Parts: sequence; structure tokens; C-alpha cells
Amino acid sequence: MRSEQVADWLDRQEWGAWNRAAITGDASARRYERLTGPNGSTVIFMDAPPDTCGSQSLFVTIARHLRAAGLCAPEVLAHDDTLGLLVLGDLGQTDFASHLKAQPSDEAALYSAAVDVLLRLADVSAIDGLTTMTPQVAAQMLGPAFDWACKDPSAALRSEIEDELQSLFAKVDPAPSTLSLRDFHAENLIWRPDQDGTDRVGLLDFQDAFITHKAYDLASLLRDARRDVSEDLLPDLLSRLDPEADQDHLRTTFHVMAVQRNLRILGIFQRLAKDACKPRYLDFVPRVTSHLRRDLAHPALATLRPLAIRAFLGGTE
Repeated sequence: MRSEQVADWLDRQEWGAWNRAAITGDASARRYERLTGPNGSTVIFMDAPPDTCGSQSLFVTIARHLRAAGLCAPEVLAHDDTLGLLVLGDLGQTDFASHLKAQPSDEAALYSAAVDVLLRLADVSAIDGLTTMTPQVAAQMLGPAFDWACKDPSAALRSEIEDELQSLFAKVDPAPSTLSLRDFHAENLIWRPDQDGTDRVGLLDFQDAFITHKAYDLASLLRDARRDVSEDLLPDLLSRLDPEADQDHLRTTFHVMAVQRNLRILGIFQRLAKDACKPRYLDFVPRVTSHLRRDLAHPALATLRPLAIRAFLGGTE
């Protein structure tokens, strides 16, 4: 049994006798525990069965790459890819979402610290083997939305949406070059106020990293499916992200990235609710659709807007 396999593996490491406590996981089949030693030291145990989670070797590679670049990813203390078992350094227990629930007035400070991470990330070299979100790939990534969240499944409409999105990406990001952590949002960022610089922000859940535009992770951060983020933060954070860029073009890029990301998320959340028996993800759908309506309202998306509303949001404008 898996539980016995896990216990045996931990027994062969230095953490076998440590206290084990389950902690909240992500949308995947991975499972997490915080292990606490006799002296109060803690580490994070990840159980990622290969048959459902695949290999975790890319996660390990990216974690080490980020740490080498001076970013606060967890240290990989032990890793057995055949079994899908990892022990990671513990970056802390308070993510952005938890901190801001108790201290909402800190939102601007925390999100500014997150953009400091993105500024550093923009200078981090790419890793071989990562997907590059070219215009064609960006359109293809809408598969989950069409499969699980489409209200009008006509092939002609799908083709129109894919063609229009591909055209938008060709205008805003024809040659993607920035390493993106992809799920860069409040529940995946650990707040570490006792640290300095980018060490104040612990990074989690980056195994799906890919190459795209630097605005993608900002869209992930500000168009968070799990919490409302003040719209007032967008102009300043966009400007900080790339002060030398044409700000109108950068803002257009942000909205295009946000729409592509949230259409995909809309489909993934519907799949998790319907196919993986995780109905709690339906609770996030109203916020995702609200984000979509807001970003589709940008003038540069005027052609895509009625198509996306018809396909995924229902009704007309």
C-alpha cells in the first residue's frame, strides 16, 4: 500500500520519527505534509505518485535553478523520482492570502514585493525543455475551456476564437522569452517579512513553468481566482514590471494574457468539479468570469469579446 511505502521511505531518511501533519494541497493529485522534528524543526513532505502526477524531476530542476538565481524556492532535501517522494525545505506557514485575510491593509506592500520577484525572474535564464507559449500554443491551450466550459460547442466558433487569440498573441508577444512560474498567485506565495529583498517571498508550485511574456505572471497575480485584488494596483505594478515599455502596449498585453489564462482556468475548474469530484472549484467560477468580462472589455479585444462571451459566458454583451 502507498502509506506503507511512504512510511518505509521516510524511515530510511532522517525524518522517519518526525511528527506528520497534513497540509492543504493544490489542484493536482499531489499530497503534502509538514514534518516536525523533536527540536521543532520542520520540513515539507510531498507525495506525488508517478502514475497520477508524473515525474517530479522538472520541479526539482526548476527549484534548484531558482535558488541558484537568488530566489526563494524550497531546497530539495531528498527526492526519489521513481516513487514520487520528496522532502523540501519549509519556507513558512503564512501565504499571501492568509496574511491578507488578517491584514488587508498590507496588500500593496505584499504585491509590490511579488513584483520584485518578477523583476528578478525576468533576468533568469530559461531552462531547456520548457514549453514556449507561442501564439499557436496559446490558442491550443484553450482546450480545457472548449472541452469543459463551452456553452456553444460549434466547431466554427471554436476556430474563430482560436484564430483571434492567436492573432492577438502575435501582436503582443510574437517571440516569448521570459521564464514564467505560471501559477504565481496569493496561495502559492509565502510571506516572510523577517527576510530581506526577494527572500521575503517564498515560491511554491512552479512545476508547470513555461516561457512566455513577463506580464503573464502579473496577470496570474492580479487576476487571482481565489481572492479579490484591488484594481488600483494594476497601473503602478505594470509600470514597475517594465518601466521602459510602451505602457499602452504593455497594458494590452496584460489583458490578453489574463483572458487566455482565465479561459483555460474556467475549463480546468469545471473539469475538477465534474470529472475529479471536487465541486469546491465551482465556488471560484464567478470570480473567474468576472475577471474575463473585465479584461475582455479592453478595446484591443473587441473582436474576441463577443465570441468569448457567446462561447463561455452565455448570452450577448
